Amino acid sequence: RFVMADDGSAQSSNVWPLPKFYFRVKWDANEMSFQEVSGLDVQSEEIKYRHGNSPVFSVIKMPGMKKYGNITMKKGVFKGDNKFWDWLNQIKMNTIKRVPVTISLLDEQGNDTMVWTLTNAWPTKISSTDLKSEGNEVAIESIEIVHEGLTIENK
Repeated sequence: RFVMADDGSAQSSNVWPLPKFYFRVKWDANEMSFQEVSGLDVQSEEIKYRHGNSPVFSVIKMPGMKKYGNITMKKGVFKGDNKFWDWLNQIKMNTIKRVPVTISLLDEQGNDTMVWTLTNAWPTKISSTDLKSEGNEVAIESIEIVHEGLTIENK
């Protein structure tokens, strides 16, 4: 009897981890296209404490405040596209428009699977592309944004 190789058609959709190249970014209500997003991390800082008459000669470690990393997003430079600069130029005397930013990892059908939501995000740094007379790459600019909170939802 001849047995055909498994073509994967009956394979469950949750056998393999999702690839990271299909994602969507929304700034407030506006969708933007990016080549790369990095810095989606959160850390609980530690508080060290030891009282002087403790019989144990080591510190107690307790969870402290949460610390969020800055998010870096990179995209190609397009003629007439000044979104990064327009947002940064809104900084006036310690005020800036703060927006929610949503980063969604998508499945094969384009549905949200993992969703990172940033609270009160605003730009802190813009890096323009480098220029090379003999380069053979597209021009890439990046924006670094800070935020006041990160929630992660795995659907």
